[in-house]
Amino acid sequence: MNDKDISLAQLQAEVDRWITTTGGGYFSPLTNMAVLTEEVGEVARVMARRYGDQVAKPQDEHFRLADELADVVWVVAAIANQTGIDLTTAFLNNLEKKNIRDKERFRSPS
Repeated sequence: MNDKDISLAQLQAEVDRWITTTGGGYFSPLTNMAVLTEEVGEVARVMARRYGDQVAKPQDEHFRLADELADVVWVVAAIANQTGIDLTTAFLNNLEKKNIRDKERFRSPS
């Protein structure tokens, strides 16, 4: 898939297609949760060493934030697929919740 713009539904479909054809099948949801934790840890490592106060090590040079974030999105899509969650609907519902809950939160002085 070479489209620059991709919907969440397309993302989920592409992840499913790859996992079921190239990847050989899904890991269990619990294993995918562990993989997600690992991938978020990689994001944290890049952030801490590139944008935070930690000093990067020579072996950290191959880590790219964009790639690590893409890994996180990939595993989230896989978990959503496995658990029957439509990420488009979930995201829109979550955005509506935030709009209602936080309508004035970030505009009003404390």
